[in-house]
Amino acid sequence: MTTRLDDLTGDGGAAIASLTAGYRPLPGIYDEMVDSAGGVRAHWLPLLAAFARLGAEGLERRFALADQHLASSGVFYRVYEDRNSVARAYRLSHVPLIVSADDWVHISAGLSQRADLLETILADAYGAGGLFASGRLPAALVAGSPEYLRPLRGVRPRSGRHLNFYAADIGRDAQGRWWVLRDRTQAPSGTGYALENRIALSRGLGEIFRSYGVERLASYFDSMRSMLGLQREAGDAGICLLTPGPHNETYFEHVYLSRYLGFRLVEGQDLSVQDDRVMLRTVGGFRPVNVLVRRLDADFADPMELNTNSRLGVPGLIGALRAGNVSVLNALGSGLMEAPALLGFLPALAPQLSGTELLMPNVATWWCGQPAERQFVLDHLESLVVTSSLSSSVDLSRGDPAVTGTDEAFSRLRRGISLRGIDYIGQQPVHLSTMPVWERGHLVPRPFVLRVYLTATPSGWQVMPGGMALVGEHTTDTQITMQRGARTADVWTLSDNSAATATLLRPPEAIQIRRASAALTSRAADNLYWFARYLERAEATLRVVRALSNRIVDQQQTRPDAAALTDILLQWGCIGAGTTSAAAVTAALSDRRSSDSVASLVQNAMHAGAVIRNRFPIDGWRALEDTNRILATGVPANSDALAIEGLGNSLLRNFAAITGVELDNMNRLSGWRFLKLGARIERAILVSRLARRLAGPESPADCLETLLEINSSEVTYRVRYPHGASRAPVLDLVLLDDSNPRSLAFAIGRIAEHLGALDQMVRPGSPAAAAEPLEDLHTRFAALDLQSLDGSRLVAIENLLMQVSNLVTARYFDLSDGPRAAGDEQ
Repeated sequence: MTTRLDDLTGDGGAAIASLTAGYRPLPGIYDEMVDSAGGVRAHWLPLLAAFARLGAEGLERRFALADQHLASSGVFYRVYEDRNSVARAYRLSHVPLIVSADDWVHISAGLSQRADLLETILADAYGAGGLFASGRLPAALVAGSPEYLRPLRGVRPRSGRHLNFYAADIGRDAQGRWWVLRDRTQAPSGTGYALENRIALSRGLGEIFRSYGVERLASYFDSMRSMLGLQREAGDAGICLLTPGPHNETYFEHVYLSRYLGFRLVEGQDLSVQDDRVMLRTVGGFRPVNVLVRRLDADFADPMELNTNSRLGVPGLIGALRAGNVSVLNALGSGLMEAPALLGFLPALAPQLSGTELLMPNVATWWCGQPAERQFVLDHLESLVVTSSLSSSVDLSRGDPAVTGTDEAFSRLRRGISLRGIDYIGQQPVHLSTMPVWERGHLVPRPFVLRVYLTATPSGWQVMPGGMALVGEHTTDTQITMQRGARTADVWTLSDNSAATATLLRPPEAIQIRRASAALTSRAADNLYWFARYLERAEATLRVVRALSNRIVDQQQTRPDAAALTDILLQWGCIGAGTTSAAAVTAALSDRRSSDSVASLVQNAMHAGAVIRNRFPIDGWRALEDTNRILATGVPANSDALAIEGLGNSLLRNFAAITGVELDNMNRLSGWRFLKLGARIERAILVSRLARRLAGPESPADCLETLLEINSSEVTYRVRYPHGASRAPVLDLVLLDDSNPRSLAFAIGRIAEHLGALDQMVRPGSPAAAAEPLEDLHTRFAALDLQSLDGSRLVAIENLLMQVSNLVTARYFDLSDGPRAAGDEQ
């Protein structure tokens, strides 16, 4: 049912007509909002009326609220460009795709049937192989596929099925019929982004959303979590989401889903296989893992039996699967069903295996490994899409031939098909339907692909009542992917009944009080520890750079302290030999060729922090991002020492903000302890090194003043000693005064405190982590005599601090044959 825009009367009709002025879908293309005669489809009218009431300015404000939510949540998508991965801000198309109740019933039934069909084929491919023996499916499509994993032949998944998650990209033809464009069975992505789209848009269009009867998404995630929970065992490490790591394109989603669903986010290096059991490395020892939700391509999952070059997987994982000791979902090898050539066989297999025709057809496909189909493709080469038969990396919705243009190009393609037809398929071009997007105050049509998600449950497939629409930038776009800059849109599926309010939140009376988080993985603890060490080293280097810049501004670069500061930067590896003071401040600040410059150290902290970003307060992370962004631009070529000094002041305020957030906002659990332990060990080492260089027996007063400046102890010293810097009181304040939070004594005291707390929190009853070197450290420190203090005594303390650090690493981070963890939480 539709309503012509010309028939809408009154102010409302005029406002709607104004919003859609110029909305002209291409001829022969189905449009979601209007029909070929310009009539508005009935289920879109309430949205248009609401938009008209808000007006263009009101809509812009509402859409800005949605964008603000995405920005504040830090949503990003990683794009691979020229061998580099670039994190880009996530782009939301603000107008939702509205799907009628009748359409959604058809989509749900068609995709549920299809998911069952693919599961049946997978079970046969890794089991009896009857489909190939009978000739109903060519063996070449399996044996030749890089996604067919021979080590898994005969291995039945512990969960009882190969596909636990399934997604399909679908689109409409010119008559409005839905077609499957691509199956996603490897590790379907996007559910987290779909959820973020819903939250963001409901913030901007809350009252419209609530009045529309839109199906909620929480029921889908509840079904997913319940299904996975059935496969857990008492005392295990919980449901683990296996991610390739921070450089993966959808890493934000991995972090987001692990938070939302209460899963543990892990990488391959967090896991170890012992006696055919997958174990999680935690700071308290190893804990068994029974459920792995993988977002890692199967070939990378086990370097022992699959891709030997993989550094992302878990050695021995296949053995654990054979032993039936772990559920990996989706099952390794399920990507086999993404082969484009398979689309040509599903229409015939469906009635044989499920008893009915495909409820939702896929794009017409001809596999060139069959004589008749090969000849058909050769006869219609100019009008078909020709792509790889086995590669799932080609976007099947693009609607133009893979090889076009010159006669020579077609001749090469003909030869290739004739010589080795099994490598090619021909497909009917798909001209995508369009949906409205908001551009410059008007609605305009743009092509889209709808991605729909399903999860298996004991009672059948649960279809997410929505999904994610990928929207092209231009009317003529045929390749619509996020890698190519597509926007995404929320999908509103309408219900004939009032939409139930579903939530994953427990009722208040069911929530048990708890003051601990899940056990900290060794890798997360390691990254927290080094995150803090990199930042502490960067801040100390920045203080040295600022002090040297100050000397240059005052034209005092010939003073002994200026020479000492330049020498410190040289010893710390920030600059090369022979670098002048003027050049040193720029190089030590922003030269990324040096691994010890401030810019490189902050970058290293960012890399370490990316792994534990979900544990770090968002305000502190933003301050760190701002610092990295400033340093990434480099110091302008014409900057003088005064400008660098000002930049140093600004950056130090950012460091203060990061530290302040740590102190005020992080719970004092094991993660915070490792963070502060790293900071205190690094500060103790650096304070000792600075004291050795700037407060030796023969150091002049200006070097002592500089030590106080870098150590942020000037104010305290002036209050106590108004008559100038003297070596003994300076060293007392910087080294021995445990009331000074930047002193060596304070740092050593906190190191002992953090280690003692960690021993009790993580390994109660076991020997202390660094008892002997800590005792030796306290003994040497207590024996320090300011009058006879020389560099050798401080070097001995530095060596003991590094020994403590090595023992912490061995105890908590490098678990090779460590103990099994006791207890569920730390």
